[in-house]
Amino acid sequence: MTDTHAYRAIFISDVHLGTYGCQGEKLCDFLDRSESEYLYLVGDIVDGWRLRQRWYWPQAHNDVIQKIFAKARAGTKVVFVPGNHDEFARDYDGIVIGGIPVALTTWHVTASGKRLYVMHGDEFDGVVRYGKWLAHVGSWAYDMTVILNGWLNFVRRKAGLPYWSLSAFIKRRVKEAVKFITNFEEALFRHAHEIGADGVVCGHIHHPSIKEKPGVLYLNDGDWVENGTALVETMSGELAILKWEVTTPPHVVQCVKF
Repeated sequence: MTDTHAYRAIFISDVHLGTYGCQGEKLCDFLDRSESEYLYLVGDIVDGWRLRQRWYWPQAHNDVIQKIFAKARAGTKVVFVPGNHDEFARDYDGIVIGGIPVALTTWHVTASGKRLYVMHGDEFDGVVRYGKWLAHVGSWAYDMTVILNGWLNFVRRKAGLPYWSLSAFIKRRVKEAVKFITNFEEALFRHAHEIGADGVVCGHIHHPSIKEKPGVLYLNDGDWVENGTALVETMSGELAILKWEVTTPPHVVQCVKF
């Protein structure tokens, strides 16, 4: 499809360039077919953890980087908020690289004047914060699931079946995973209240979601490994999670007027 979609703001995270699971070609299609005034890169764009172990950088991953810089040159206000997998970039807080400022956190003001606090979210993940070795082990196990998922979907494509995420399926059904997601969301709700934000935008847990409590929104933009999702602010003032497919129009997973 060649149609172009215009948004006021786009938020993407957890691309994990440098890993086999990254859906780089799909993200390239999204970047080609989407325009926005603001583009927020909400962490884990590049997977430094994996690249330090072994180099994997296909052309599609390079194309993603080039397309992001091209948008910045064309006038899109791009902001990079590093995550835990590209934490090396946190040393460049306040620096502008190729027209893209690096910030540990930032704010986005919607067209209606609502203030959204933008952060990756690993600060509220106890495993990452207090047990990095355990986080690496968990990341390795997750990679194995993603590889298995790739083989499974290769077979599904041959059979004419649509894409299906094994890791997302497991995450929705394992009790401890569901509990972790709930605890993570509650922590972000509390933080938004504490800092006086109208909402918080994050990534990190690869679980796209919009949830609302009185006076505050939790917005997780998802990922480009399992889900292929982005959070957008539409021109009409809605906040929506889009699931992107190359061959079909974007599917609105959730939407809220804020």
